[in-house]
Amino acid sequence: MLEYSKLADIYEKLEKISSKLEKTNILANFFKEVEKEELKIVVLLCQGIVFPKYSELEFGVATQMLIKAISRASGFSEKKVEEFYKEFGDLGLAAEHCVKNKKQMTLFRKKLTVKYVYDVFLRIAKASGEGSQDKKLLYVSELLNSAEPKEARYIVRTILGELRIGVAEGIIRDAIAKAFLFVKANKEEAIEAVDYAWNILGDFGEVALLAKEGGISALKNVKPILGRPIQPMLGIKAESIEEVLQRHKEVIVEFKYDGLRLQVHKDGNKVWLFTRRLENVTKQFPDVVEVVKNHLKCNQCIVEGEAWPIDLKSGKPLPFQKLSQRIQRKYDIEKMAKEIPVQLNLFDVMFVDGKVLFDRPLKERRKILERIVEVVPFKLQLAEHIVTGNLKEIEEFYHKALSLKQEGVMIKNPNSKYIFGRHVGGWYKIKPTMETLDLVIVGAEWGEGRRAKWLSSYLLAVRDPDTGNFLTCGMMGTGLTEEQFEEMTQMLKPLVIKEEGKKVEIEPKIVVEVGYQEIQKSPNYSSGYALRFPRLIRVRTDKGPEDADTIKRLIELYKSQGKEG
Repeated sequence: MLEYSKLADIYEKLEKISSKLEKTNILANFFKEVEKEELKIVVLLCQGIVFPKYSELEFGVATQMLIKAISRASGFSEKKVEEFYKEFGDLGLAAEHCVKNKKQMTLFRKKLTVKYVYDVFLRIAKASGEGSQDKKLLYVSELLNSAEPKEARYIVRTILGELRIGVAEGIIRDAIAKAFLFVKANKEEAIEAVDYAWNILGDFGEVALLAKEGGISALKNVKPILGRPIQPMLGIKAESIEEVLQRHKEVIVEFKYDGLRLQVHKDGNKVWLFTRRLENVTKQFPDVVEVVKNHLKCNQCIVEGEAWPIDLKSGKPLPFQKLSQRIQRKYDIEKMAKEIPVQLNLFDVMFVDGKVLFDRPLKERRKILERIVEVVPFKLQLAEHIVTGNLKEIEEFYHKALSLKQEGVMIKNPNSKYIFGRHVGGWYKIKPTMETLDLVIVGAEWGEGRRAKWLSSYLLAVRDPDTGNFLTCGMMGTGLTEEQFEEMTQMLKPLVIKEEGKKVEIEPKIVVEVGYQEIQKSPNYSSGYALRFPRLIRVRTDKGPEDADTIKRLIELYKSQGKEG
């Protein structure tokens, strides 16, 4: 059985180096050594996660509960643990310090194995109902009670979802390829095979096990599993319609709806709904489940579309914030479904009754989709579209979409295959010219005067895909109503990591769409750039931190202003 201390040693090595290549080599060598029974768990834990994205399991452990558990395991008072937390700015380091300087000896200390730690993590997540918080506290306390100082650091960080070892998905992918495939396949083919399998299975742990046991052919033959989301194909932002028509003579043009992208799985009477982030939102949309169950004329399928809140009198969209209410609602869901009805407009099909359609051209997939969709007014429709190569027709269609209060249009190559999880040429977004950025809130400040009870200024950051870190690029405090300040404060308060005076550090979870006047160079932010006059457009409840715009895009937008990099 692999000892957890060995995994903690690997974490520490990774934390101390910045080179992607070195990190890949360390993980590849480590994965080779791990027994197949533990490989899936180890690969998940090296990503800093315990459950794949599609899983509905989550820890449900707040920072305050962790502080209590550290206090119980070490003998330090909760107040003292909080002081260490403020001093180190990292609850994991605070836990390590407390365990290292324990006030009492542990009589029945257990040597931790990776399997045991993982099983306790599962028990924490599965604890529910009356007394569940006490159970969670007990499980965490017992883990920390048996942990060595370094182990405590990474146990706490894993529960918080902040491992801080700089290992992004690309490094895990390359490490799996190097560990199990490089001998029998060339590097590019190996990485592509791992990528392909992960895009369909959504679990690098399973992919690693397949690669170890079945090699490259096992990965290439992976098929979709109903009830498990695949990585969605992504469009790129085009500068103009003319730019797209220079690449493609004839195109499919669809409305880009102002809603929530949904991946819909149907298996007989069983239906699953997943967001673009692969989160399961089936429970939040019983109305969509019902219409899919009864009006998709197939036994099994995976289709994609956009669900948007609709005004049943006018047929026009309600504000996106209404949809956010439905996503976040945990109770009175049926009542909310009646108050805020949604229409699902489908635009693609990737699997139907045993046939995998990824490699079929879009124009063929669209015909198949048309055959299986039974239209239900105000509930289920195909995405409105035209097929043309005429600039004037596309412009008219685009303005029609905007007049109906939709976001714009998607222009698609009719011959494009379904390419997972990448911003690739083939699908192009055309939206109004004002550029916006999807940014992560990593800090905030308490306001003054009337705003004193709210977190009213927000520190924004872009993503560095190489390291997984977030680089700051500005403070935002405009574009919000008092009601929105209240909502943002309630959303951010549970994510506070550290507080100093009026400033707080926020766990990077919340994504906001931000408008701005211009981008300037600035030494005041870790990205090296600052947004001038940033303002909130909306909270992107449909996106996670991994979907935020990157430092590369920030620099591209800076240069597009006519300035040098």
